[in-house]
Amino acid sequence: MYDYIFRRKKWISAEKRPIVTVTGSRKRTIVFGCLSLEGRRLFKQYDEFNSKTFVDYLKQLHKKFGKCIIFVDRATPHCSKITKQYLSQHKDTIRLEYFPVGCPEFNAVEECWRQGKYNILSTYHTTFDSLKYNICWYYRNTRFNLDIVKYMMRIID
Repeated sequence: MYDYIFRRKKWISAEKRPIVTVTGSRKRTIVFGCLSLEGRRLFKQYDEFNSKTFVDYLKQLHKKFGKCIIFVDRATPHCSKITKQYLSQHKDTIRLEYFPVGCPEFNAVEECWRQGKYNILSTYHTTFDSLKYNICWYYRNTRFNLDIVKYMMRIID
């Protein structure tokens, strides 16, 4: 969300109230992300979070990685009829597996979102386009040195 308030602990005197700059905007941007075992990644930015954008992202993944298994949470676009129809057409090359409900700690991409939230949203962006550009730049240029197998092994333990 563009009107996100970044909270940090600060020391101020008791007589003063902190001033928080907000835009009042409800604009938003959506980022889909994927990390491979070899360290390759694909992050794509969209204006909406729905089945059509998710299927478009799956097509991009399929083009980049070929045959793959993708681990996702149970968000509505991940389980929709449109998504299932696309997956049935490509059942030999792409497959979705679902993380257990309420267990984001198994998903290594969640760590990317956490780092991005801290690094991108710690500064105020004067325009929404500036925010979108910085998000795109950050996920294109940041190398996340995460051990995907370590995250997946948490499921077995």
